[in-house]
Parts: sequence; structure tokens; C-alpha cells
Amino acid sequence: MSKRLDGRVAVITGAGSGIGLASARRLAAEGAKVVCADVDPEAGEKAAAAVDGLFVHVDVTDEAAVEALFRTAADTYGSVDIAFNNAGISPPDDDSILVTGLDAWRRVQEVNLTSVYLCCKHAIPYMQRQGKGSIINTASFVAVMGAATSQISYSASKGGVLAMSRELGVEFARQGIRVNALCPGPVNTPLLRELFAKDPERAARRLVHIPLGRFAEPEEIAGAVAFLASDDSSFITANTFLVDGGISAAYVTPV
Repeated sequence: MSKRLDGRVAVITGAGSGIGLASARRLAAEGAKVVCADVDPEAGEKAAAAVDGLFVHVDVTDEAAVEALFRTAADTYGSVDIAFNNAGISPPDDDSILVTGLDAWRRVQEVNLTSVYLCCKHAIPYMQRQGKGSIINTASFVAVMGAATSQISYSASKGGVLAMSRELGVEFARQGIRVNALCPGPVNTPLLRELFAKDPERAARRLVHIPLGRFAEPEEIAGAVAFLASDDSSFITANTFLVDGGISAAYVTPV
């Protein structure tokens, strides 16, 4: 494994499982000091222990907690070089617009979109002082596509993450801060498995549209995170970085 991130400090939200956990392992393997942030203390502690990092318990919808997260990272390790703003939810009561209630809509927006706003707001000042940094915000392929199997608030929140990342990437580019939206396709994570286990027909309907014929593994998305975090992507900012198995390019998939 290369040491592209040697000496850098990475803050990862939602680090306790799925893409966040795989990314914590990958960034640590490439030399980064990793701050694992999660709302689940048990999962977050295990993640931090696995990468010899630091666990910070945080509700990403709480601005004071988010501010404290980045302050703790800087105080402990001396900088904030990478912010992977990855925490998100996809609850079963987020469905078609015709049945999704306002409470469900607001909760998903708070966790998926407002949290990214808060994390960017409080990471950027550290990067401004350093004159450099990489912010990676987890959006989704659904930010660029529509689906008849709707999760209306999830899709809208990820579209918001994409638009916000693009704007921040432009605004702060000449200060050495890169901001990109990572847009994974369906990934084999606990969140997806729980969702699709309840509705195998829905899972099959989605899988058929992926040209590669399978869901991504978290480690494959983590590879993209490491690339965007590193100087190998030094000329990439304000980008819609799709890692989706070809789904967003497909009209008809192979049989």
C-alpha cells in the first residue's frame, strides 16, 4: 500500500460501518491519522481501535458537536487535511412523495444534507489557515438520476450535497481547498442490505440496471475516497465523482 497520505489528518463521519469504516481503514493504511466520528459509540470505538485512530462521538445534526469534532481533530493531531463527510440515513418511511410524511422528510434532510453543510462550515477554516485541504462529501448516483422506486427525501438530500459541493469547490479553489462530491452507486453495506432484505423484489429491480451486474463493495468506494483525498487528484475539484458501476450511463444493460 502506498503512503500517499502520510502525515495527514482525516476526519470521517459515519466511520463506524459501511463506506465510512472501509475508508477509515484505507486512509489509515495510506498513512493518515484518522478521526472516526459516529453516533454509535460501540461501532465508532471499534473503528478507531482498528485504525489506531481517535473516536469522537457526534450527532452530525448538532452544530456544537460538529464544531467540537473538528477542533478535537486539530488539537489532537495538529491539522485537518481531509474531511470525508459521509454520515447519512435512508429510513423506510422515506418513500414516494405521496406517502412520505414531513417528519421523515425533515429528518433525512437534517442528517444527509444539513450535516454536510455543518461539517464543511467547520472544516474549511482549518484548511484556510493551512492553505490546503480536501473535502469529500458523500452524495449518490441518485443525485444525477431519477428512480421510480423513490426515496424522495434521500434523493433530494443527495442532490443538495452535489450542488453544495460544486459551489464550495469553486468558491475555495484558489485557497487550495478542493471539494468534491462522491457519488456511489448501490453499495453492499449494512444499510443497503437491511433495506433490500425487507424487499427482495426492489433489490432485484435495482440490480438489473447496473452494467457490471453487482453492487459495489465498500472497499471499492474507499479507493475512490483515498484518491480524492490524495495529491493524485490535485487538479480535481467541484466534481461529480461517480463510482457507480456504469448505472448512470446505462440505457439498456447487458443480459
